[in-house]
Amino acid sequence: MLNDPRFSVEISIKVPFHDVDAMGVVWHGNYFRYFEVAREALLGQFDYGYRAMQESGYVWPVVDTRVKYRDVVKFEQQILVRATILEYENRLKIGYEIVDAQTGKRTTTGYTIQVAVSATSGELCFVSPPVLFERMGLSHE
Repeated sequence: MLNDPRFSVEISIKVPFHDVDAMGVVWHGNYFRYFEVAREALLGQFDYGYRAMQESGYVWPVVDTRVKYRDVVKFEQQILVRATILEYENRLKIGYEIVDAQTGKRTTTGYTIQVAVSATSGELCFVSPPVLFERMGLSHE
């Protein structure tokens, strides 16, 4: 949807021992942590990380998420986590892909959906606030 490189990021992670189970496979819940690290890097590219969100008067809770495990990820495996903005007008939908850094084989896909909530009133915003468009360098109609 957005071909601008500012709206996509790739980070590298070497899977630590504390992320795996007794079989040496990444525990399923840790994939959300990998998504989170990539999401923070992505939002930081246009200076709208979590601190900036709060300072702008909005919090952006995750309201929906999905992960699809296509292949195992193991201890000490070098992985690349890609995060890309898929939607931004009414909600912030970010897609994720995890690939093996050595082979390029896709191991995991998923997405998260966040919505803007006024930090003062606690009210849900049904469209993304103008500050998101400003930070992304996009016009808001």
